[in-house]
Amino acid sequence: MRVGLVCPYTWDVPGGVQQHVGDLAEALIGLGHRVSVLAPCDSETELPPHIVSAGRAIAVPYNGSVARLSFGLRAAAKVRRWIREGDFDVLHVHEPAAPSLSLLACWVAEGPIVATFHTSNPRSRAMAASATMLRTALEKVNGRIAVSEAARKTLVEHLGGDAVLIPNGVLVDRYTEAEPLQGWPGEGGAIGFLGRMDEPRKGLSVLLQAFDRIGPDFPGLRLLLAGPGDAEEARAKIAPALRDRVVSLGLVSEADKVRVYHSVDVFCAPNLGGESFGIVLTEAMSAGAAILASDIPAFRHVLREGRAGQLFPTGDPAALAAGAVELLHDPDRRAALSRAARVAVQPYDWSAVAADVVRVYEAVLPEPDAPVVAARPVAETG
Repeated sequence: MRVGLVCPYTWDVPGGVQQHVGDLAEALIGLGHRVSVLAPCDSETELPPHIVSAGRAIAVPYNGSVARLSFGLRAAAKVRRWIREGDFDVLHVHEPAAPSLSLLACWVAEGPIVATFHTSNPRSRAMAASATMLRTALEKVNGRIAVSEAARKTLVEHLGGDAVLIPNGVLVDRYTEAEPLQGWPGEGGAIGFLGRMDEPRKGLSVLLQAFDRIGPDFPGLRLLLAGPGDAEEARAKIAPALRDRVVSLGLVSEADKVRVYHSVDVFCAPNLGGESFGIVLTEAMSAGAAILASDIPAFRHVLREGRAGQLFPTGDPAALAAGAVELLHDPDRRAALSRAARVAVQPYDWSAVAADVVRVYEAVLPEPDAPVVAARPVAETG
């Protein structure tokens, strides 16, 4: 099968949707399908042969964050050309409700279209305000996928219709084994965080407040941060005596990201909301990390209501601190959570998830030899 995947967010900046699209592409290729991915990207960036750059993106506020998207007439022309050259059997767009390549692809393409919805935001004023415009594009979508019940609910409430639930995938084997980073976790123990430090909804400030509380009682305890953002600004939020125990790696490679999960005693996901799934959790679960996560719906579901990872009330640094202390003092509890996490993550392996996605493709395919085509602009039809 010839599959065209459209990623709305820039390929240059790590993110859950980009990770999802990239891993799905690899899984589909592994199953024998021909795949091309269109994404915003710096044209000078070295890309795998199946990734096609749609040019630079611009920063746009979206879903409580700042997304880097590509939109407009020039982007539409690139989408149209890519579709014409791709001769795809099915077009699979991601997050088409955003002003992005995915929305443009829905407008431009004619033929089988599948859309995956990632966003969880029941109070999205932008989506509600643009619902009428979005429907003109989404009416052309033949198959809808939501990565979580929260994402499905957001779709239903704002745009109507429904979607089949297929979770985010994770390449479990990629995370199972890795050497810890040199010197980690250390005799005093370590708590880990992975995410954009300067994005409030990732909840790093809650973790820093908690570390401020427990640091004095654990003299050797360190906090390992991985992800883009201003490390000095983060350190400034805690007591001066603790700042040298906060170590930031910045943006890490895929290999070092795997090592981070294996370098800490407790992996913390203190996110405040806006997460439809929690791919960082499935990565940590694949690594067998003992997880301490905020009790948002997406995390609660992936962690099986707390059986595969410990939950704490969202946004509560005191509760986070208490949970961290409990886990740091109890290696047997950490080991039990590790075992439970490795079991709970198996249904999210891409080998299973990609097969479910292919079944959606097969359900929307028309007669043989009827590929996706790009509708001609009005100027070409006169």
